[in-house]
Amino acid sequence: MATIAPRDTAIRGNTRFFTIMAFVMATVIVAGFSLNLAMGRSTFDVPLSYHVHAFIFMGWIALYLAQHVTASAQNWALHGALGKLAWVWVPAMVVMGSVIMVVVARRTGGPFFFDVNEFLISNLAMLLCFGGLAIWALKSQRYTGWHRRLMLVAMAVLTGPGLGRLLPMPLMIPNAWTITIAATMIFPVIGMIADRRRLGHVHPAYWWGTGLYAGTFILSLLLAYSPLGYAITDWVIAGTPGAERPMEAFLPPGFAM
Repeated sequence: MATIAPRDTAIRGNTRFFTIMAFVMATVIVAGFSLNLAMGRSTFDVPLSYHVHAFIFMGWIALYLAQHVTASAQNWALHGALGKLAWVWVPAMVVMGSVIMVVVARRTGGPFFFDVNEFLISNLAMLLCFGGLAIWALKSQRYTGWHRRLMLVAMAVLTGPGLGRLLPMPLMIPNAWTITIAATMIFPVIGMIADRRRLGHVHPAYWWGTGLYAGTFILSLLLAYSPLGYAITDWVIAGTPGAERPMEAFLPPGFAM
């Protein structure tokens, strides 16, 4: 999602792989939410914050795809004009994503197949990781190799909710959260394999981006399952319907796949 056109013609032309990956990741996210809606697991009858969150995050997907399409078409003027929106859109995603996590935790305690503390704390850490990687990618826009790969890793973080709606999460209790995050790592790994085949080595942006992602995940779990993590979770959901469910993942009575 560069806002400045690459100066090297060869670099400009190397967009096909990243465009394909962008559409694959976007499809995973949209498919996950569409499946949930089609199966009656989701509804539009929710508080306004859910709709604002959906608009902002789906808007990001549209912006992300538009940037790849304009790059593929070498329409660098439109590419740059659209790219400037990312500087505003990414912070908006972090803010609204944080809000919706608290709203969901207080309203329902989060999905039953996740522990409440990991859903709240580790999930928030993943959102902050996305924001950090995306901003780093935007600041690296003159260095196309770094920019594209960091943005790919950032987008991979966002595939978690989509994958979580496609995978049989109840069957993965008590490791559903860890499995979901691990599944998102497939996209950077595909990028690494593509680099190895095309360049003969893996670009350092993948090592840094994926390393930060994995490191943030590990640290977030350590915090979530620490006394402080439990205390924060209890404080957030105290006196709300979210506090009425178990802290640990569970199968609701009478649940059937």
